[in-house]
This record gives sequence, structure tokens and C-alpha cells, in this order.
Amino acid sequence: MTINCKGKLIDLSTPKVMGILNITPDSFYDGGMYKDQSNIVHQVQKMLDEGATFIDVGAYSSKPNADEVSLDEELSRILPIITLLIKQFPDIIISIDTFRAEVAKQCIEKGAALVNDISAGHLDGNMLETVTKLNVPYIMMHMRGNPKTMQQQTNYDNILKEVLFYFSERITTARALGIKDIIIDPGFGFAKTLEQNFELLNVLEGFKITNLPLLAGLSRKSMIYKTLETSSAEALNGTTALNMIALQKGASILRVHDVKEAIECVTLFNQLN
Repeated sequence: MTINCKGKLIDLSTPKVMGILNITPDSFYDGGMYKDQSNIVHQVQKMLDEGATFIDVGAYSSKPNADEVSLDEELSRILPIITLLIKQFPDIIISIDTFRAEVAKQCIEKGAALVNDISAGHLDGNMLETVTKLNVPYIMMHMRGNPKTMQQQTNYDNILKEVLFYFSERITTARALGIKDIIIDPGFGFAKTLEQNFELLNVLEGFKITNLPLLAGLSRKSMIYKTLETSSAEALNGTTALNMIALQKGASILRVHDVKEAIECVTLFNQLN
């Protein structure tokens, strides 16, 4: 199970870690933490040293009820950072966390390697065609609505079946256009209640039927800190516990704020298997 990132084949049969770099003022955990270039370079160096295979860069917060960001603002935030990171780390594999085709296009042209779209093409009708032309791996996530409306759309009769049906349609559409490397993300915290998030994690192995790599984005999310009655800042231990469960249920990529601890999960998982 491999994906092609700028000519380099990444083997996802062994789980990999994706480090999160939010260059937004309002992300739920690290918003505003990485404001200047020296902080950004230091954090990315740290994540790479700790073993991250991918660095996921986002300039538009997708937390519930997040403020809208214009296309120009998103581009002005993210493009200089892509240029900076490619210059500092020529071999870096950057994932672009965006639902906008134009942002994806310009970032890939500057050296990013894959696109991570929370909407699986639903929020920008040009996204799938753009990814096809760019010929890069595509992470498609399950979500209903958009960040402002998603938490009002949590009615499911059978969450696994309905999310699988969603992916079936999206994968078929993407394949018909010619997208080769697809990764699926069930979207923990997106259009799902706390209970539904745990229900989805409990049946995560059901996504193996797609025969596609699976990304698990559980890091410091409210399903953890609300259950533990704490905060995102205190949710690392809970994140680690759920990351191990995700690996045991088939996750190929852990998307995390804390790379060292996720790599330790992967190392122990590999030893276990």
C-alpha cells in the first residue's frame, strides 16, 4: 500500500505519522502559536527529528463555528510558509490542509506533495479536477455541511454504513477523474456527536473494505478532553490511548500535534505485530 509523493513512494503498510502545523490564529489547540518564521522552522524541525513522515500545513481553522477566511487571506498565510519550509527542508513532504482548489494548486506548485481536504471536494467543485491535474495523493475526509453548520447535521441511523456510502460515492467520482492515490479520513469531530465519535472509532476496522489507507485525526480533540473533563492542553495522554486503538483497528496515518508520542505508539504497535 504505497502513495507517490513527488516521485518518492511512501509505504503505508507500516503506519506513518503526520505532524500538524496550524498557521491560524484560532485553531482549537495551537491557534496563534506559530506566528513567526523562526517558531515555524523550529517546530517543523522538531517534528521531523521526532519522526514525522508528513507535515500538514493549514491556514484555515476547521473547528466548529470557525470564522470564515477569504481566499486571498488563506493564500497570504500559507504560500510564504510553503516557500520557507521547502527552502529549509528540501526533502520535506508537505500536505496542504485546504478545501479550496486554488490554494491546493498554488501550494503544490510551490513544492507541497499532497492535498488534505476536509470536504472531499464538496466545498469546491473544482477540487477533484484540480487534484487530478496536479497528480498528487488526495486525503478525503467525511463531513456534512461546513465548519459553521456541521454540528447541526449529526443524525445517523447507522454511522458506519452512512460514512462508507459517502466514501463510496466520493472514491468512485475521484477514480473516474483519474485520481490515483486516495487516503480516507472518517472525520472525527466533524458532523458527529461525542458518542458518535467513539462509535466510529469502535468500528474503524470496517473501513478496510475500501482497500485504501486510513488516516485517523484524533489529536487533542473534544471527544477526548470532554470525556476526561479536562482541556485540549491536557489531552495528550488520552490522544495516545486512542491513537493505539486506531492503529489496532487499521489506521495507516496518525495526524497529530505531538509527533514523539505518536511515533512511540507506532513503534510499540509494530513490535506487538
